[in-house]
Amino acid sequence: MASAACCFSEEQFRNLCAELQSPGVGGARWELLVRSRGVSIYWQLNQPTGHYKAFGVLDDFPPDLLADVSMDFNYRKEWDEFVIELYERECSREAVVYWEVESPSPKFNRDYVYMQQHQEMEFNGQKVHVILAQSTSMPQFPEKSGVLWVRQFKQRLAMTVFMYCFDSLDCPVPNWLFKWAAKKGVPTYLKIMVNACHNYSRRS
Repeated sequence: MASAACCFSEEQFRNLCAELQSPGVGGARWELLVRSRGVSIYWQLNQPTGHYKAFGVLDDFPPDLLADVSMDFNYRKEWDEFVIELYERECSREAVVYWEVESPSPKFNRDYVYMQQHQEMEFNGQKVHVILAQSTSMPQFPEKSGVLWVRQFKQRLAMTVFMYCFDSLDCPVPNWLFKWAAKKGVPTYLKIMVNACHNYSRRS
């Protein structure tokens, strides 16, 4: 679990940009599940954690628009039907995000406490928006009764478009659930995010 002093180095941002050139999904470790909207979605099981990667190009939208839609929490609560609660709070001079999400199946909610940073970068002559997130623990965010706290969480987004997600749940979770999240959940997320991009009004 990350500490309150969690931060991301310049090397971590640049390494994710480099992964756009070579996503590292060859061989037996990663299984291609589905392609959706020009994005390939891969899954890897590593019990008790689930990992998935998605990469491709959403031609309709520039990287800065995708980044804005991803980072605008107030707007996300409008377009993402699975968000129960989502907000950012300053703790120990760090911005910390709390996110509770509804799980369609099985019927339990999950919540996350994490730190997130965004950088706009130039990489090989291309503008890339990179968003890094990692779980943390803060006394201001105690566990909620009846909600499964995802204690280990990592997310790396590079626009255009590479996404790597890692969740670790502190309870036995069947393989089919992790596989469902990648095969069904990610295409659904892409669909609603594309609609959100179409409807997004730039904030001044």
